[in-house]
Amino acid sequence: MSAQRSPSEVARETLRQLALRRMTPTPDNYHKLYHEIAGTHADDATTSEGFLRKLSLRLPRDTTERQKAARELDQALGAGKLKMAEEALERYLAGLKATEVPAWNDLIASLLRSWESRQQGWTTARKRESLDRVLAASEPATLYSRLQGLLRGWNQVPLGAGPALEFPDTASDPSPSEGIAAVITSTKPTAALPAGRDRDLIENLRQLLSSTLRNVVPSFLGAHPELADEAQQLADDVAHTLETAQLEQIGARIRRLAHRLEMTTADDAEIRDGLLQLLRLLLRNIDDLVLDDTWLAGQIEMLRELVASPLNPRSIDDAERRLKELIYKQSQLKHNLVEAQNHLRTMLAGFVNQLACFSESTSIYHDRIGHCAQRIAQAKDISAIGQVLDEVMRETLSIQDEAQRSRDELIASRQQARAAEEQIARLQDELDEVSRMMRHDQLTGALNRRGLDEMFETESARAQRRGTTLALALLDIDNFKKLNDVHGHNVGDEALVHLTHVVRQHLRPQDVLARYGGEEFVILLPETDKADAYNTLTRLQRELTREFFMADSQKIVITFSAGVTPVGSGEALQPALSRADKAMYQAKQAGRNRVIGAEPG
Repeated sequence: MSAQRSPSEVARETLRQLALRRMTPTPDNYHKLYHEIAGTHADDATTSEGFLRKLSLRLPRDTTERQKAARELDQALGAGKLKMAEEALERYLAGLKATEVPAWNDLIASLLRSWESRQQGWTTARKRESLDRVLAASEPATLYSRLQGLLRGWNQVPLGAGPALEFPDTASDPSPSEGIAAVITSTKPTAALPAGRDRDLIENLRQLLSSTLRNVVPSFLGAHPELADEAQQLADDVAHTLETAQLEQIGARIRRLAHRLEMTTADDAEIRDGLLQLLRLLLRNIDDLVLDDTWLAGQIEMLRELVASPLNPRSIDDAERRLKELIYKQSQLKHNLVEAQNHLRTMLAGFVNQLACFSESTSIYHDRIGHCAQRIAQAKDISAIGQVLDEVMRETLSIQDEAQRSRDELIASRQQARAAEEQIARLQDELDEVSRMMRHDQLTGALNRRGLDEMFETESARAQRRGTTLALALLDIDNFKKLNDVHGHNVGDEALVHLTHVVRQHLRPQDVLARYGGEEFVILLPETDKADAYNTLTRLQRELTREFFMADSQKIVITFSAGVTPVGSGEALQPALSRADKAMYQAKQAGRNRVIGAEPG
C-alpha cells in the first residue's frame, strides 16, 4: 500500500476493508488493517487518547446511526474514559457490517397493489399527497423504511371498522371476476381464536361472502345469466347454512364457480381485445381508402384516439359526446355546402345559356350583314345604297345593345359566384366556432355553463349509482378588477388562461374544470370527500403561486379564494353552487387566498 495517503483516506479505506473482509470490528483489527494500508508497523503506535481523537475526527457521519456512535465516542474521549471510547468505537465499527439489500421489487409491487385497491379512509388523492410527502422528506437511507410505514398506514383498518379480515393478494391489475375468485377460494383454516372473536369472525366472514355472491358477482355477469343465477343460489345457501358438512359442499361449489369465473373472464378479455383489434384495422383501412373525405377523417381520428388509450366509462362518454357534436357540425356544414353548390350550378347553367344566346345572335347578325353586302354590290344608284346602310346601322346597334346586356349579366354572375364562395367560407368558420362553443369557453378552453351542466348530471348520476362521493369547488381570482384596471383587459384574459393551464396541469384526468363566468371557475371532483377537496384546492393554490404570471415584463402572483362542498346524493347543481359561493365569499372576507368548506344543509 502507498504510504503517501492522508490519514483520512487511510481511515476510510480501513473501514471499507473491515466490511469487505468480514473481520470482527475490534480496535485491534482496525489497528492492524490501518497500519497495513498505511504501510507502517503496528508497533509504531499504541492505542492512545490522541490517536482516538484523530480517528474520531475522520469518521464518516453520513447516517443517523453513525452520528450517534461517533457522538458517544466523542463524549467518552471528552470524559477521558479510554475504555468506553474503545467500546464506542467497536459499536461504530459493528454498524459497518454489510446490511441486507432492501427488497425494492416486493415493496414497489405492494405499493402498486395498495394504490389500485380501495381502503377505508384513503382516497386516491390522499394517497398521492401522502406519497409526495414521504418522497420529499425522506433521505435515501431512510426512504425504504418510510415507504414501508406508508404502506402499513394504507392497509391499516381504522378503529371501529370491525374485525380485520385478510384476503389473498391478487395480481397487480386483476379483473373484477379474477379478484372475486381469489377471495372466495381462499377460505383456509386458521389458528384457534378466542371463543368470543371466533363466532363474530365467522359470522362476519359468512355475511361478507354472501353479500359478495349476491351483490358483487352478478353485476359483472350481465352476459352470463347462468353464472349470475348460480352465484345468487350460493349466496342464499351461505346465508342459511351453519353445518360443517354443508359448508364443505358449498366450498366445493364456490371453487367450481371461481374456476368458471376465471375462464369466463379470460374469454371476455380475449373477445374485447379481438374486437378492439378489428376496430383498429377497420379504422386504418377506411383512413387509407378515403383520403379526400376530411369529414370522415375527423371522425376516424377521434375513434383512433379513443381505442389507443385505456378505456374507461368517462373517456367513452366524452368521446360519444364529441362525436355527436362533430357529426352535427358536419351535417350542418354539408347542408349549406350543398345549397351553395346548387346555387353555383344554377349560375353556371345561366352563364352557358347566355353564351349560347349571344352566339346565336352573333350568327344572325353576320348573316344579315352578309346579305346587306350583297345588296350594296347589286345597287344601281346611291339611294339604294343609303337604305342598305340604314339597315346595317340598325342591326349593328341591336347587336351592340345585346352584347352590353350579356356583359352586364356575366359581371353580375361573377359577383354572385364570389359572394357564394365567401358565404361558404364564412359558414364553415361560423359552424366551426359554434361547434367549439357548444360546450367550451372560447377564451380558456374550459367547459362553459352548458358543458358544466352536462358533466354535473353525468358525474352525479355515476356517484349515486356507485355509492361514491362527489365534491364541488367554486373559485374566484383575487383582485382581478385591479389587475384589469392596471394592466388592461388583454392581460386579464391572459391571466385567466394562465390559471386554467396551471389548474388543469395539477388535476386528475377525471376532474372537471369549467368557467362559470368572469373570473369564476367551478371544479367537479369525483370520488372525493370534503377533506380531500379542501386539500386539493390548497395544493392548487400552492402550485399557482409557484408559477409566476408575466405581464409587461413583471412577475405577478395570481391567487384565488375558493369554497368547497360535498354534493349530496341526488342533489341538483344550483344548491351546491350556492353553498360553495357563500363559502367562497367567506374566504374573501377572511383575507383572500383561502379555502373554506361548507356542509350540505
